[in-house]
Order: sequence, then structure tokens, then C-alpha cells
Amino acid sequence: MTLYDHNAIHRAYPNDFIEVIDDVGIFKADTNQTEKFIVDQSKIDAARTEINTEIAANKYKTDRTINGSTTYASFGDQLDMLYKDIVAGKLDTTGTWATHIKEVKDANPKP
Repeated sequence: MTLYDHNAIHRAYPNDFIEVIDDVGIFKADTNQTEKFIVDQSKIDAARTEINTEIAANKYKTDRTINGSTTYASFGDQLDMLYKDIVAGKLDTTGTWATHIKEVKDANPKP
């Protein structure tokens, strides 16, 4: 079974209207799958590298919200932390909210 890297192919050829069909081929989209579209694998590899670099550069965002071992509390819980910090006069780096945010950011640093 031949599986194509659809995202990388479309990134490598952004101005070409092509159709990518696994196990069948890559075609000019307006030719009814009769004219194969010839691709340069080095362009596709370069596009995949770009995509992977973008994903890695933004991974910290999902790690802080859903994937990481330490994630942000819900908005409601954060508002509750802020309210309690206000009442306790701790709207500084010692407050519950500030320490929570610091823990998440330290556990999932921005590259």
C-alpha cells in the first residue's frame, strides 16, 4: 500500500491544483486522474521538514493545555484562584494563580 504525505505534497506544490490519492497516485486535479503529476521528492522532503519544525516550535502550547504532565487549570479554576488571591492580598508571585502558571510554564518551556 502506498501512502502519500498529503500535507507535505500540498506544501511543496502550493500553486498547483493536484489530487493525491493513496495507492493510486498524484494527478492534476482537472484531468480526471488521467495525467499523473510528477513530483520532486526532495521538495516534498523539504516541505515535511518545514512542517515538522513548525509543529515542534508550537508543541509547548498543546503541552501547556492538554498534552503535558502539568497543564493549565480550567478558566473557572483560574478565576477562583485569582479571586482567592485578591481576597488574601496575594496578587503577586506568591499567589496561588501565579505559582500555578509558573509551574505549567516551567514544566513546558517555550523553545
